[in-house]
Amino acid sequence: MPPDPIQRLLDSPPDLPVLGGLPALTAALRDRAVAVVQAPPGTGKTTLVPPAVAAMVAGDGLVVVTQPRRIAARAAARRLAGLLGERVGQTVGHTVRGDRAVGPGTRIEFVTTGVLLRRLQRDPELPGVAAVILDEVHERQLDADLTLAFLADVRATVREDLLLVAMSATIEAERTAAMIDEEPAPIIDVPGALHSVTEHWTPPPPGVLPTDERGVPPRFLDHVAATVRHALSVDPGDVLVFVPGVGEVDGVMRRLSGLPDVDVLALHGRLPAREQDVALALGPRRRVVVSTAVAESSLTVPGVRVVVDAGLSREPRTDQARGLPALVTVRVSRSAAEQRAGRAGREAPGAVHRCWSRADHGHLDPHPAPEIAVADLTGFCLELAAWGDVEGGSLALLDRPPAAAVEAARHTLGELGAIDEAGAITDRGRAMTQVPADPRLARALLDGAETVGARRAAEVVALLADDVRVPGGDLVAALRTLRRGGPTTRSWSDTAKRLESLLPERPPRTELTDDLAVGTVVALAHPGRIARRRAGGTSYLMVSGTGASFRAADPALAGVRWIAIADAERRPGARDATIRSAAPVDEDIALDAASGSWHEADEVTWRDGRIVARRVVRLGAIELSAVPLSDPSAEAVAAAVAQGLAREGLALLPWNEAAVALRRRLAFLHHALGDPWPDVGDDALVAGINAWLGSDLARVRGSRDLARLDVLGALRRLLPWPAAGRLDELAPERVTVPGGATARVEYGTSGTEQPVLALRLQDAFGWTATPRIADGRVPLLLHLLTPARRPAAVTADLESFWAGPYRQVRAELRGRYPKHAWPEDPTSSSARP
Repeated sequence: MPPDPIQRLLDSPPDLPVLGGLPALTAALRDRAVAVVQAPPGTGKTTLVPPAVAAMVAGDGLVVVTQPRRIAARAAARRLAGLLGERVGQTVGHTVRGDRAVGPGTRIEFVTTGVLLRRLQRDPELPGVAAVILDEVHERQLDADLTLAFLADVRATVREDLLLVAMSATIEAERTAAMIDEEPAPIIDVPGALHSVTEHWTPPPPGVLPTDERGVPPRFLDHVAATVRHALSVDPGDVLVFVPGVGEVDGVMRRLSGLPDVDVLALHGRLPAREQDVALALGPRRRVVVSTAVAESSLTVPGVRVVVDAGLSREPRTDQARGLPALVTVRVSRSAAEQRAGRAGREAPGAVHRCWSRADHGHLDPHPAPEIAVADLTGFCLELAAWGDVEGGSLALLDRPPAAAVEAARHTLGELGAIDEAGAITDRGRAMTQVPADPRLARALLDGAETVGARRAAEVVALLADDVRVPGGDLVAALRTLRRGGPTTRSWSDTAKRLESLLPERPPRTELTDDLAVGTVVALAHPGRIARRRAGGTSYLMVSGTGASFRAADPALAGVRWIAIADAERRPGARDATIRSAAPVDEDIALDAASGSWHEADEVTWRDGRIVARRVVRLGAIELSAVPLSDPSAEAVAAAVAQGLAREGLALLPWNEAAVALRRRLAFLHHALGDPWPDVGDDALVAGINAWLGSDLARVRGSRDLARLDVLGALRRLLPWPAAGRLDELAPERVTVPGGATARVEYGTSGTEQPVLALRLQDAFGWTATPRIADGRVPLLLHLLTPARRPAAVTADLESFWAGPYRQVRAELRGRYPKHAWPEDPTSSSARP
């Protein structure tokens, strides 16, 4: 019998730091069947942990190892198979989207997290699988979080024997260990053995920013390329350059073309596998590998001694209110920057050149935000529904999803027909889970195939899935360019063929032109982004209610009446979203694709000082038709007037002097005594308008009717009974002075002001103290006047005034008004005028 290749490797393993942790790992798995491995980059965890686990289970089942990206899964399988002296597909295999290499003797299979997620959804018991190793869980991608939670659920319910290992370079070990089992899982901490990495700080020139409103400016890419050239001149070894996206990879490569005796290579997920393999293998000359984040932690690029880091990362974000998910370019986190720098020290001492300053480094976020906190959750919620846990409440998720994002996602899934009103998955939703794409694109593929044909539907969905940048915003033109072929079309072509293979055989539909076919598929994917041009302008209104405009430099579709928008971005402070790609549709296509948003309703509104009643047909926010409504309901009219008052203010009402006075008295009592006296501020009156004015509003048809309303009578409906009987006692309109006359009490508008009583000083003779109201709680603020009714003094403490300031006032007034009596004792009854 030939020797076991896995055991042969373990008997003579490469000298990697993780070797010291393997005995503790196998012991933990024998004892508890779960473990958490924490190991820095370069320790060999991805290389040696899978064979160690495979040796434990021997012939009892498959060991499945997840990687966050296809390129990482393929590279890890190739490296381990090479150590075994075999080809991929023998003892070690891989399965990624569009590429499967396994055989009957495969014992270790590297897969993307998405592939394992699909298998779990098909059969949670994972027949034939003995162990699952989740690698790089620190990246906190949605698929990874879900898969970890599903596996914990599976182990707790149907597969107690399933071995589970979670491992990463910067994992939150304690949280993960507590989550994946009833008792915290054992943690195996493997110390790192990275070589030293020298730091260099190379901030851009003054005035050059890493990002602006258009993305990454060309001048910053100039700076990155210049930093690469400098690094080549001062440091030995191959150079790994980190930039945020494919466009920046191409931009930096163009700037580095013509370097003598240096090969400049790209590395990102859209490259054909052959080109990825070239970037991941040593070459005959010195190399510069320009990469996205795929090389950040889950890949080893051999020969690298130097890292040039642009300091940028592309992360998912979502405008929840408008449903416009997008990848945005942000500053890298400190932990990710350390991961990137570590690439230079895997094989020997190295150097990192950071394209920012040491001071800026201190202001970076410590860690990247987990996707569950910032990303669009439509696919996440569909997975939960397919799992049978609509809310995800019983699942061990490291972080709970934001409520607003979940609500938006479930609304979208309902519009797509993927879940029912209770949130349970529908047959349509289950079919969508079998398509390796966002649920919106899955719906577009399935429904679009029936309308435009399987091939065209797959082509358009592949175009949307690959996030192809569309010059001029014209998706139809982009599709025609891709069909002509070329070195950049391989990824799109492979994706289209793979998607088409998921669809049943159907005769092609030819009655739609390519223009409308593309628009149909986009409309099915994003029914809320179907848009019609606004009357008399060039901007558009989406079904969702968002405004959108093409850039001035994108004239191709600017005059089309109906469009379906595939990609739009709304920047902070902008009134409209900017359309980045779209295709034309007609009204019939729009109505069909967004049929769930079609509704007919009677609309009664207050507009320009009158009631406007119409029967309106809308597609979401887009008004399709309207006819006058002659007999609107009384309830609708009252509600419309109330909304008008809320919008334009209560000043529209005829506030006579008596109504204003009563409102001020009620406001005073509400502030001074509280319940049961009502709040009569603007907000409160608008909010409770039906309680005091509702029955009168139904008769209003315009401003003239408003002017005839009895506001005083309406306000009296708010008087609390039986307390209303004490209104004049608690908040009197007038107060009797010692001489028998009366003086008017002035109340403030807000109720918080102290009520004022203005009277001649002589009329206050005989009072020993300030009059008080509101059951004696509030003294009146006395404005004491001269005989000519000019201000003489102000006091809320009459007793103190008589005892002191009165003497000076008396002396002054005796000289000015000698014919009036000014007694020395103003409190005696004989002092009354």
